[in-house]
Amino acid sequence: MSLEAVLIIAAILFAIGLYGALARRNALVVLMSIELMFNAVNLTFVGLARYIVPAGIQQDLGTLLTGQVFAVFIITVAAAEIALGLGIVFAMYRNSESVDLTDAVELRN
Repeated sequence: MSLEAVLIIAAILFAIGLYGALARRNALVVLMSIELMFNAVNLTFVGLARYIVPAGIQQDLGTLLTGQVFAVFIITVAAAEIALGLGIVFAMYRNSESVDLTDAVELRN
């Protein structure tokens, strides 16, 4: 698989996630769309780490794993985002019996 194919797939995944995050009102769908965007960024980092080596740097294990290390950090941030986001969604459902984002204004009180 070429670098162009990896970047095209990542761009398509990111566009689908962006559309889902901006067009939907359900909080769970928005969270899943954000996760899809995180996965697109992970795919980009890993693809770039596989195909692009910085000039003047000898190819060793550290430079080969740079994209994978960034991907692990993004997965960690995504796990924290899901834990916090699901807590907010549960609080929304408990208060309003709905997970519609238009009802999220009520959480301020």
